[in-house]
Amino acid sequence: MTDTMPPPPNVDPHALVEIAPGVHVIRDRRVPLVPNIGIVVGEEAALVVDTGMGPENGRKVLDVARRLAQGKRLILTLTHFHPEHGFGAQVFKGEAAILYNAAQRDEFAAKGQAYLGMFRTFGPGVAAALEGTELVMPDEVYDGASTTIDLGGRRVELSTYGLAHTRGDQVVSVPDAGVLFAGDLAEERIFPIFPWFPPDDADLDAANWATVLAALEARKPKIVVPGHGSPGGPEVLAAVRRYILDLKSRVAAEVKAGKTADAIVASLAPKIRAEHPDWDAPEWVDFAIRYFSATA
Repeated sequence: MTDTMPPPPNVDPHALVEIAPGVHVIRDRRVPLVPNIGIVVGEEAALVVDTGMGPENGRKVLDVARRLAQGKRLILTLTHFHPEHGFGAQVFKGEAAILYNAAQRDEFAAKGQAYLGMFRTFGPGVAAALEGTELVMPDEVYDGASTTIDLGGRRVELSTYGLAHTRGDQVVSVPDAGVLFAGDLAEERIFPIFPWFPPDDADLDAANWATVLAALEARKPKIVVPGHGSPGGPEVLAAVRRYILDLKSRVAAEVKAGKTADAIVASLAPKIRAEHPDWDAPEWVDFAIRYFSATA
């Protein structure tokens, strides 16, 4: 990490691209705490995937969605509950049907206020983005592993796999376009985000996370939209899976040799960063090592 103040986490509507017919992404431009946001348009409805952080970003996303939908009804879903992905949902209340999986709703209810407070300490740009944020619950939830939304001539599948990056990670796939929105289960050339904050939040299962990534690779998507970073193919998923499994193995060996978490961070983290010189967010390496050290 550097002492340079990060840019404000502002969604840029001009970063909109159409990655497949009727499947659009407002790209993150590799700005920290800005997610890739999806808008999938069918003949009768449009689905928005994630909102950005705070009401102003949410309004920008809603404006883009209205323009693309051209009067069709709107549906909003989130890849997971973290603030940069869903804390703009309040502006969609009454404008769109808001749909989450049950685990995501429950995790949001349990942790939303705490995460709002934590993120407000991340600097003036983040605090400004969160100004006026109100936490709103979904209008509908689904139980079980998946549900399908009919947008009119196009079906979108929402799937959840249990505890991984969060309790309620949700993958959004558009089968007719071969597009998969992975949320923070996958980043592109960004160290995977391990939200390991015990005792406040320790809901993380890296073994299942790797298993989920393998299952998503097996679907053979044409285009993978990561939570952060550039869209690509299945190699985006594979890179994250290899990182998780490799780091797990290396930390386990260090733990077996009797090293403490601090010692492992000091010796191994610089090596991991050096092996991925073009990856962003190197601060997450330390969190991942401490997770694997605690759970070895």
